[in-house]
Amino acid sequence: MSREPGRPATGEPAAGAGEPGEPGEPLPPRPSIWLATAEEPAKPARSAARNGLDRERITEASVRLLDAEGLAKFSMRRLAGEMGVTAMSLYWYVDTKDDLLELALDAAFAELAGAGTEGGADDWRAELRALSAGYRALLVRHPWASALAGTYLNIGPHSMAFARRLRQVLARTGLGPERQQGAMEAVSQFVYGFGTAEGHYVERSREAGMTQDAYFRHAMGSIRRHPGLEGDFTEPGRLRAERGGHTVEEMRERDFATALDLLVAGIEAMVAREGVTGPAPGGPRPRLRPAGPGSRRWRPGPSAPG
Repeated sequence: MSREPGRPATGEPAAGAGEPGEPGEPLPPRPSIWLATAEEPAKPARSAARNGLDRERITEASVRLLDAEGLAKFSMRRLAGEMGVTAMSLYWYVDTKDDLLELALDAAFAELAGAGTEGGADDWRAELRALSAGYRALLVRHPWASALAGTYLNIGPHSMAFARRLRQVLARTGLGPERQQGAMEAVSQFVYGFGTAEGHYVERSREAGMTQDAYFRHAMGSIRRHPGLEGDFTEPGRLRAERGGHTVEEMRERDFATALDLLVAGIEAMVAREGVTGPAPGGPRPRLRPAGPGSRRWRPGPSAPG
């Protein structure tokens, strides 16, 4: 079967392939570009000077295209047209579109390199808030990132660096080691959900040609006129007063700050309940209660990240 240069054939065994484990057996698809192994064929050498391409430039162009047009419209052909090259030429640098999307996702996480540093090494609360704010802002700037973070393993170097920094902050809270992963999930999943919803709202307002406030008034007016829903939603002016803001963005800032305050207060309450840093070295740690019937534990890992 013919194939594009540098791109492995898929869906067809390699010539001479035998039973599993024999030489020539095709490699299974790797779960992530970051898990490329020595057994995989190396990409052919290609000079960037020849066509002006390299993996970094292709990744940067992918991020710009995703920001401009969204994930649904993204394709290798569309990217090639934007860069003024052929789609075939891109496959000298990545094997698949999935590989390129993983690279773009980690490039977005590179923007978090300085997040949290303003919190100070001695103030885990301020640093936790700063890291959370940075992650939220990333999801709003790049609405496509939340979908990719939930699809791929998200174990690129920048994503993992952010996850490690969040773990380091939580390790300074006084929570026992067996509680820290749960705290990380609570924080990361909250910010992931909040930032994803906010990003979609901003994008929807922009697509409608409206400001966020105009879109809010339009949506709330339509909802309140709908039979059966009019009593379930507060009048917009009263809602803004109750939530402490005159604009959608002000309401959202207050909501985000309040939710983070509740998470911080929960961590502090658990530390106080179980002791400042737990029992003496070698002593027993507090036992975790088993998950109740029907509970579902979120898969640990950096997908959100964490």
